[in-house]
Amino acid sequence: MIIIMKPNASEEAVGKIKNLIESKGLQAHLSKGTEVTIVGVVGDKTKLQGANIEMAEGVDKIVPVTETYKLVNKKFHPEDSVIEVGNTSIGPGRLTMMAGPCAIENHDMVIETAIAVKKAGAEFLRGGAYKPRTSPYAFQGLEEEGLQYMKEARDETGLNIVCEVTSLRALETAVKYVDMIQIGARNMQNFELLKEAGRAGIPVLLKRGLSATIDEWLNAAEYIASEGNPRIVLCERGIRTYETATRNTLDISAVPVIRAKSHLPILIDPSHATGVRAYIEPISKAAVAAGADGLIVEVHPCPSCALSDGPQSLTFEQFEKLTENLKPYAALAGRIF
Repeated sequence: MIIIMKPNASEEAVGKIKNLIESKGLQAHLSKGTEVTIVGVVGDKTKLQGANIEMAEGVDKIVPVTETYKLVNKKFHPEDSVIEVGNTSIGPGRLTMMAGPCAIENHDMVIETAIAVKKAGAEFLRGGAYKPRTSPYAFQGLEEEGLQYMKEARDETGLNIVCEVTSLRALETAVKYVDMIQIGARNMQNFELLKEAGRAGIPVLLKRGLSATIDEWLNAAEYIASEGNPRIVLCERGIRTYETATRNTLDISAVPVIRAKSHLPILIDPSHATGVRAYIEPISKAAVAAGADGLIVEVHPCPSCALSDGPQSLTFEQFEKLTENLKPYAALAGRIF
C-alpha cells in the first residue's frame, strides 16, 4: 500500500510514519514530489493493523496497491524517474541513442564503430561480449577480451558502454568495464541473475522476454529493485507471435502502458523487433511518437560480413541518416537529442 501525505505535511510527520512502518518490520520508501510526499510500504501490511495510520498527523489517505510489483510501480513513484548512467541520463525530456554491433568481433571494428556512432549522435556504444545464441555452434562472443575493446572505445570517444551479461560470472567481469549492464530477453526471468544485478548496483537495461506479459516484465524489474538497485531502464524489443514477416512483433503499445504502470524509462529496440534494416527507421519514428525515452540500434561497419545479426544492422551512413531524420520527431515530442 501507499500512504499519501498532505501537501503541508512536515518532515517530522513523514519521519514518524516511516519509523512506525519500519518498527513493524516493513520497508518504507519515500517518494517526494513537487507537491506531496508518498510513503510506499513493502511487506505484509497486516502487521500494520491497529496502527491507525490514516489518523496520524499529516496523512491524507491510504491507497492499496494490488499489483505484485511495488517499487517500480507508478503509484509508489508518481514522477517519471531519471536514471543517471556514466556521463549522461536516461528519462524525461531526452531521447537517448544507443548504437553498435550485435557482437564485438575485433578491436578495430569496435573503435571504428564507436567513432562513427558518436559522430551521428549516439551517447552509448552497445555491443555483445557474451552472446546467448540459439545454436551452440554460433559465435558466442569474445567475453572479457571484447569488454576490454569496448573500454578502449569509451576512453577514445567518451561514449558510455552497455553490454549484455548472461551469467553471474559474466556480470562480475562486466562491472569492471561497463557503465550499464543489459539483461536480455532470454534471461528476463533468470531470477538469480536479476537478484545479482540488483546487488551489483550498476544501472541495468532490462529487455522484455520473448513471450512475456508487461506485468511479468515489471515483476522482473521488481527483482532488481528489491535488492536495492532502482537504476533500471526497460527495453521493448518485440515479442513472439504468429507473424513471420518480421523477426518479432514490436508491441508499440507497451510504451504508453509502461508510462501508465511504471515510473521507469523505456527504450525501443527496432533492430531485434523487426530483423530487417529497412524497417528500422519507420519503427524508430513510431517509438519516438509513442513516447519512448530512446532507442538501441544495431550498427556495423560491414553488415554483410557480421558474425551476428547482419540483416538487421545499419551501416554507418544509414545510422547517420536515421539520427538526422529523427531530429524533427524528437523536437515534436519535446525531447533533447
